Amino acid sequence: MSIDIEYLADHSEFVPQIASWYFSEWGHKEPNNSIERISERLNTNLNRNHLPIPIVAIENGKLVGIAQLKIREMAIYPNREFWLGGVYVDSLARGKGIGELLVRRIEEISKQLGINELYLQTEKLNGGLYAKLKWLPIEQVDNKNVQIVIMQKKLQNDNYLE
Repeated sequence: MSIDIEYLADHSEFVPQIASWYFSEWGHKEPNNSIERISERLNTNLNRNHLPIPIVAIENGKLVGIAQLKIREMAIYPNREFWLGGVYVDSLARGKGIGELLVRRIEEISKQLGINELYLQTEKLNGGLYAKLKWLPIEQVDNKNVQIVIMQKKLQNDNYLE
């Protein structure tokens, strides 16, 4: 298995597929949202050096996943600046460690940018993949009638348990 992790900015041809994934997974729950609107947002965020920074996982030339380094993803947390978000792996590619590769690459990019602390939100109340990658749950909240867990990772102390 050869998975390449690259910037979406270098593969804008994947925007329609990602928009479709995002709409099916989360976007259909938002009023007035559409695949086209999600595509427009993605196309304005094709960044490599400033946030948001979307990255993609590619296997044999095929898009298999995405993750993003975002800024202030949740309005209810104005002091929590940097977020891992939009993590999605194609259903046919799950179970291959692609999600972990994407998360670790976002952590690396964050460190390169001098970011010491990241947050994320997940509907997996046990933390799922993120718990395995040493993200710590900090609170459970209701977000648009869905229970989610907010998790945190302090990047400067990444190896303190090893």
